[in-house]
Amino acid sequence: MYYYYLLLNPATMEVAFTGDSVIDGGGVSKSLAVIACTAMAILYVAILYAPTLILRLPPPDSFQSHLIRRFICAAISSVASLIACSLILPIQWGKSHLSGVYGIRLDHIWQAVVFPLTLTSLMYAGTFILKLLLLLDSGQEDGGNGRSLSLDSIKNVVHEFIESVSSMASDISAWRNFFVAPLTEELVFRACMIPLLLCGGFNTYTVVFLCPISFSLAHLNHLLEYAQRSGSWLKALTIVGFQVGYTVIFGSYASFLFVRTGHLTAPLVAHIFCNYFGIPVIISRRTGMVTVASVAGLLGFIWLLFPLTSPNLYNTTTDNCMCWHRYCSWS
Repeated sequence: MYYYYLLLNPATMEVAFTGDSVIDGGGVSKSLAVIACTAMAILYVAILYAPTLILRLPPPDSFQSHLIRRFICAAISSVASLIACSLILPIQWGKSHLSGVYGIRLDHIWQAVVFPLTLTSLMYAGTFILKLLLLLDSGQEDGGNGRSLSLDSIKNVVHEFIESVSSMASDISAWRNFFVAPLTEELVFRACMIPLLLCGGFNTYTVVFLCPISFSLAHLNHLLEYAQRSGSWLKALTIVGFQVGYTVIFGSYASFLFVRTGHLTAPLVAHIFCNYFGIPVIISRRTGMVTVASVAGLLGFIWLLFPLTSPNLYNTTTDNCMCWHRYCSWS
């Protein structure tokens, strides 16, 4: 009976930390944590189809209307997950700020932006070198036409950058890729799921690699869309398979950032950055410099992974933490 009492009253099972030592376990059972995370992942995908399948609303009349409807659905599922998570976690109201549970914080904000972006950009060293070479080629063509190599190239880059930023503000797809999708996915798959799994007593590395599985499987909803677009199930499976594999890798990295820093901004900015630049370029037929830069960037990433995500950089104290603050015992 006591077990069921704890399950229904998770607030009675608060975890306490003294320095880096865990005194007690979390107040969420492993089975409840897994069931809740699974339900959140299913809801995040299923609700996208609710307007037409459940509410019987007519199909959207434009691509913009289609995305706006999906934005609303994603927002609803995110809010529902946040509420469910707050009811399950052993939160002592009055002592714990709910936003802090989800890593939604304004303190140490510049560290949560700069350090993860620096770390993530190292994986794109090959991409940056390739873009630089293309820029130099463009400048050489301008130079062959009698124009200044460096000045015209810089002007073109600045102009294109300003145009791309200004066009994003009115581009509904850009809002999906760089705002709605990263924000709602990080709220559900990091801010909600990770605290549940940590308080459920799962090992830190198990959480880092387990949580991305549900994150990647949530992208399977694109399978039918790709099959209809390409006309081939084999091509669709190949595309989605690659996408699932990539999201598992990125999801592990994002989960690592969230657990290590306790700051939702860290995985969020990394998510937006990766969405903007896409898959990192590792090898190019153009030159071996791209491969060299990629390897150097990878080595730099491995070398700086733990130093740039040290919990002390993102938190004033690592004492008296709750069960969802695993960074307190992961110095």
